Amino acid sequence: MKKRLSINFNAFLERHFPERRVFLRSDADTRFIRLRPSTQIIAYIGAASIVTWSIVATSILLMDSIGSGNFRDQAKRDQSAYERRLNELSSERDARAAEALAAQERFNAALSQISIMQSELLSSETRRRELETGIDVIQTTLRKTMKDREAARDQVARLSDGGAGVAANSVSDDAALNFLAAALESTAQERDKVVADAQDALLQAEEMKFDIQVMADKNDQIFRQLEEAMTVSVKPLDKMFRAAGMNTDRILNEVRKGYSGQGGPLMPLSFSTRGSAETAETKRANDILKDMDRLNLYRIAAQKAPFANPVKSAFRFTSGFGYRWGRMHKGTDFAAPHGTPVYSTADGVVIHAGWLSGYGKLVKIQHQFGIETRYAHLSKFRVKVGQRVSRGQRIGDMGNTGRSTGTHLHYEVRVGGKAVNPMIYIKAANDVF
Repeated sequence: MKKRLSINFNAFLERHFPERRVFLRSDADTRFIRLRPSTQIIAYIGAASIVTWSIVATSILLMDSIGSGNFRDQAKRDQSAYERRLNELSSERDARAAEALAAQERFNAALSQISIMQSELLSSETRRRELETGIDVIQTTLRKTMKDREAARDQVARLSDGGAGVAANSVSDDAALNFLAAALESTAQERDKVVADAQDALLQAEEMKFDIQVMADKNDQIFRQLEEAMTVSVKPLDKMFRAAGMNTDRILNEVRKGYSGQGGPLMPLSFSTRGSAETAETKRANDILKDMDRLNLYRIAAQKAPFANPVKSAFRFTSGFGYRWGRMHKGTDFAAPHGTPVYSTADGVVIHAGWLSGYGKLVKIQHQFGIETRYAHLSKFRVKVGQRVSRGQRIGDMGNTGRSTGTHLHYEVRVGGKAVNPMIYIKAANDVF
């Protein structure tokens, strides 16, 4: 059976691939090469395999080229959309900054106005008390005068009754009677004057009461405006710090304790009650002043924490914080042209400005609250070790030094020596500024 199959297979090969001979002739000899059917089919299969592989490889290359073109187009579209979004965010940030500046100006104007109104209110209160005291004195004098008048009338009546029989015999009694009549008339005139003064004082007191009420209404309106301004200004800053995972009470206490400006350490402002009970208006004013103090502390703290972007020119994010290719990427990468300015994201002191292994040219800045920022792969330094820098100050130029595959900035934020995601601070600031 096997022999028959072999014979049939060989017959099939002979029919389709008959034995061929290839003659090789030289000057002195002629040789030939016998190509058996099995050799021919092997060669045929090999050639077919090569042709098939060429076709498949060419198709793959064409598909890859087409796919790469589509990917590049998509990447360009994504980059264009991302740059457009960044421009929108930048415009929105500028608008928020302008609104914050306008709110600050309105707040300063309202503060000046409330200070003037508070002084006028205190002056009005003093005048009202003086008028009340004057009215009390006038009323007391009036009562005394009326008593004196009644006593004089009684005395005149008694003299008139007793003097009917002795008028012709007593000149001194007539003189006393004339004196009492003159005193009575003077007392009546004085009484009328006191009554008129008392009425004028009452009218003035009513006018003062009306003025005080109008002033209180104006103060209430100013208080409401200030309270709204404080709410709009303080809450976003509080949200920004909390979004960055920072304990706001601890941060503000540290700023209040450590900051010294003109006039000494920061101390909360308050209106004095001069030993009397605190009124509702005084309490509202003190609450507003406390919010002003908190806003001022937030402003100082925001300058000392990295709530800013290290690159202000056009850029694109090329790599974020987290694991990349099995290794931890401890920062965020910003790609831009070579030499693009790099800025400090907060006030601090430069603790390193030199080469550091894979970082290349590196700048380290130590900030308050245990925060440190790193700016790696720079091409040029603009600061030196020990230099104190401010937020927004240029510290270097973007480059491609160290372990880098292209021009970019590797930006890190470390809290207590541990790397955290820089975008936490950048996004928190974008939501406010």
